[in-house]
Amino acid sequence: MESQRVITSRNSQMLSITLNRPNVINSLDVEMIRLIQECLDEAESSPSVRLVLINGTGDKGFCAGGDVEAIYNAVKQGDPDRGMVFFREEYDLDLRIFKFPKPVIVLAHGITMGGGLGLAAGADMVVSTEKTVMAMPETRIGFFPDVGATGWLFSKCPAGYPEFIGLTGYRLKGPECRRLGLASHMVIDDMRLEFIKDLEQLSEKLPDDRSKAVQVLSSAFKSLRDNKYISNLEMDEWVRTCFAGKRSVNEILSLLSECSQHKELSQASLTKLSEKSPTSLALTLSLLRSNEKRAMEDVYRKDLKAVRFMITHPDYAEGVRAQLVDKDKNPVWQPGTIDETSLPGFL
Repeated sequence: MESQRVITSRNSQMLSITLNRPNVINSLDVEMIRLIQECLDEAESSPSVRLVLINGTGDKGFCAGGDVEAIYNAVKQGDPDRGMVFFREEYDLDLRIFKFPKPVIVLAHGITMGGGLGLAAGADMVVSTEKTVMAMPETRIGFFPDVGATGWLFSKCPAGYPEFIGLTGYRLKGPECRRLGLASHMVIDDMRLEFIKDLEQLSEKLPDDRSKAVQVLSSAFKSLRDNKYISNLEMDEWVRTCFAGKRSVNEILSLLSECSQHKELSQASLTKLSEKSPTSLALTLSLLRSNEKRAMEDVYRKDLKAVRFMITHPDYAEGVRAQLVDKDKNPVWQPGTIDETSLPGFL
């Protein structure tokens, strides 16, 4: 039943944690985060559990992110601390997955964005399908790519893509999720149940040590890691040239406006960036530069400071209003240009 927000089941020596809010594409709230933590407590303390699978119900996707409207309501009611509770507990959960003593696998079918990618970031295997869509779209609502993304994107993606994905909210579709590193493996969507059964059988043979167990899993599912995807060397070069290592949003905008080889890509990105909150863009790029190669504990700590700044900034309430509440798609950002933005001292 959907009233049961998180469903737990145990088969062989695998514990399955299933997000169960399909009507909102399994968007996370505080209750779900706490339930997942309880499931992980059970998995960690039980000698008979050797593997954890996290997946989601419904055909639309694994997890669309956090419950943005609940946080928006807290901010509008003058209680941002209520919103901060969600972010603290979400980041604690994400970091725990990075450090969990047993293998964690995320089956990321369909829409997997924001907080959904946060759950996947520390997993040993992230399995996508041809229907998967991955993105960090936060700058469109006056926020920033949080859940540690300004740190872990650098360990997963080719040069320039952390900046490109984080700033523009670019959507990775199907095999592109595997090509650009946000998924480690890929299965055909119709084969998801068969893949889960294979995991159940394999769980009985896994050693206790996480790193050794991951080696067994990697060997068993080598064909899903090595599956072919279409390369896009021209786009990779363009992303690297226009986004990699850049220290100011204006520098990126200038490169895009001057690009003569990939005019269509450049113009599309200029259009996307022009629609985003200037403060969100400036904050995102500053965090990317600050968090590259930083320990994940430090990244999450800095994320919390950035959250406090951003949810109390006018652009957050305005972005959520324009995109998700009134849906007029016409936010009025304050300030309206990059040159007028002012970032907090911790950056």
